[in-house]
Amino acid sequence: METGNTFISRKGFTKAVNRAATGVMQSIGTMEKTVDKEFDEEEKRFKSFESKVEKLHREAKGYLDAVRAMTVAQQRMAETVDHFYDEGGPLGYAGLQYKQAVEKLDEECRNELDTNCRITVLDPLGKLIQTFPDFNEAIKKRQKKLLDYDQLLSKSRKLADKPSNDPQAYPLAQAATNQAKEIYDSVNSQLIAEIPKLIDLRVPYLDPSFEALVKSQLAFNDGAYHKLKDIEKAFEKVGATNGGEGLDGKVEGVLQQMRELSICGSS
Repeated sequence: METGNTFISRKGFTKAVNRAATGVMQSIGTMEKTVDKEFDEEEKRFKSFESKVEKLHREAKGYLDAVRAMTVAQQRMAETVDHFYDEGGPLGYAGLQYKQAVEKLDEECRNELDTNCRITVLDPLGKLIQTFPDFNEAIKKRQKKLLDYDQLLSKSRKLADKPSNDPQAYPLAQAATNQAKEIYDSVNSQLIAEIPKLIDLRVPYLDPSFEALVKSQLAFNDGAYHKLKDIEKAFEKVGATNGGEGLDGKVEGVLQQMRELSICGSS
């Protein structure tokens, strides 16, 4: 058993060395390199698709994390604001309303927005991303088989140009080259066929996910708007009891006073 494993290990090492040597010789132009423009184009499309899907998944998760952080921060603000007002004061009830509203928003974020985004956006994108390693492994395998084929092709061409003293050398080299080409063509053809199918999944995956994301955001933001809009009435009542100046007028007045402040003292 040990001898067999050692043999496999040495065989794999030899292949790796031969492939590395082939790659170096191709890079410096001493050995021809097989070019498949159709595959190159499909690989380029795959890499672009992979990058965009992974970026979308990260950004969608970042959005969800940011909304959760926002609702938590709102709760903390509401707790602090609530301490500013006496329960029986003009804005005491508004402070309590605000606290209840942001608590409800946080609950909706965790129970509805979070769940909806995960089920309809993050999970589908995650499943799509799980297919990428298999394609990348197949692309690596293709590259290895291509190096094997190019190395054997170069050897058989040299034997054709300069025949060996062994009459079986060229036929054996040619047979090995043909076998390597069949293996390479099989992997290459499969990738050329399968990559477009993967990319076409953007329609059944991304279109519904995008629609679900927009609807989830709309529902959450619409709920936030109405919850906070109801609290605005409390400020309108306070404005009416203060001569009708209203909250907007008070805020503008404070801002104007701040603009007129000077940090330069009189000499």
